Amino acid sequence: MMTSIQNLHTAIGELAYAVARADGNIQKEEREKFHDLVSEELKSNNYDFDISDIIFQVLDRDKYVDAKTSYDWAMKEIRLNSHYLSPELKQKFINVMEKVAQAYPPVTFEETTILERFKKDIDPLIGDPVYYQPRNRSQE
Repeated sequence: MMTSIQNLHTAIGELAYAVARADGNIQKEEREKFHDLVSEELKSNNYDFDISDIIFQVLDRDKYVDAKTSYDWAMKEIRLNSHYLSPELKQKFINVMEKVAQAYPPVTFEETTILERFKKDIDPLIGDPVYYQPRNRSQE
């Protein structure tokens, strides 16, 4: 069973994949670029899981899932686990989506539409500092 923070990362991987795939299937070179880009952007020394594993799980889905289904599933996961969504993580997720869209020129209308919808949908979500701040740090 995955933790809330792992669920958030899986969801953003799914959304990023939907953006990358919006203009057609992802070729082998693009898969590698996608993996490297998302892993680099999301890596953190204090996670107890491997971002790379999550990204490969998203990439290695054996059945085709359309962008709308991927988007809906991922946003449901993000909402369910949003208590862990720090402002920094939220911005990092937006950065991932933008970089993935820009990584495969040209940026298509479909990619732009998904990206703008994501920004609109994630904007009102506010995490709870009780969940995402380290216990030894105080906010004063």
